[in-house]
Amino acid sequence: MNYVVVDFEWNQNPYRKVPANRRMPFEIIEIGAVMLDENLKEIDRFSQTVRPKLYKKLHYKTKEITGITQRELDRSDPFKFVAVDFMLWCGDDYTFCTWGDTDLIELQRNLKYYGLLDLLPGPIRYYNLQKMFRYMYMPGTEAASLETATDFFHISKDKKFHRAVNDAAYTAEIFKHYDLEKADRLYSVDYYQNPKTRDEEIYLVYDDCSEFVSREFNTREELMADKEVRSTRCFLCGRAARKKLYWFTGRTKAHYCLAYCPEHGYISGNIKIKKTDDDKKCYAVKTLRLVDEAGAEHIRTMKKDIIDKRWDRRHRGTSRRQAGTESPQKKKE
Repeated sequence: MNYVVVDFEWNQNPYRKVPANRRMPFEIIEIGAVMLDENLKEIDRFSQTVRPKLYKKLHYKTKEITGITQRELDRSDPFKFVAVDFMLWCGDDYTFCTWGDTDLIELQRNLKYYGLLDLLPGPIRYYNLQKMFRYMYMPGTEAASLETATDFFHISKDKKFHRAVNDAAYTAEIFKHYDLEKADRLYSVDYYQNPKTRDEEIYLVYDDCSEFVSREFNTREELMADKEVRSTRCFLCGRAARKKLYWFTGRTKAHYCLAYCPEHGYISGNIKIKKTDDDKKCYAVKTLRLVDEAGAEHIRTMKKDIIDKRWDRRHRGTSRRQAGTESPQKKKE
């Protein structure tokens, strides 16, 4: 099995008076990839620019950041040809590696726009090397840039960043410093092509958390009524964890809960409701995570703050209504 470390550069709508295409807000204009064998030894590279069809003119920011010229794009092949060449180059037995979680989303969105999504059936199991870097080397920090990780490992920066094959090469060099056994336990799944049925639902289990991706539902209410979506089974022992705080809606519209496993302690729950690509249905991404007493108290405080704010809003509304019913004579007094 090979690793395909991939990076894309994309263009966006450069026309102020013409709205962006909702089906493809970002159009891929360059594909770069480095192929590594199972021992992380480089065996090949792929690098091609793409002639855009939707946003034919380069956005000034894209040109500024990447250094790609209009002349390069105009002389390139269309996406359909480059994408087929790239997928054939990847072969049959490979795992994608990316820096972040957006590259594969945009690849699938571009493939779908051109009717080529069958070249890359999903959901896709892949390695998010940015997420792994944060987990293994900088826990508790925000997402690190590619350049930050390059500096961390003292990798020579002799090529320009923000060209696809260069960024893929830097990412591959970073990957060579990872513990493969640990990395294999931290794999990610991209669910742009989300599960449609109960049998396709995704269950992922890591050392300290689990992730569940549900099938599609017609409404948020139907989704939250589903027993599996609301379940807080301990992902380590499989026992039902007793809910201490039932699911409630937080400030970001995500849903939270707090449960307790007699063997493994507190478990915090987080449900994010996402819309399908056509905006017609929704599905859930639920994360259950082991937390200590401080983490449990954070959930309790979050719910208390939400309840207090709701009470304040209702109280202010009641006060305003009461003030509005006072007689003019009483107001003068």
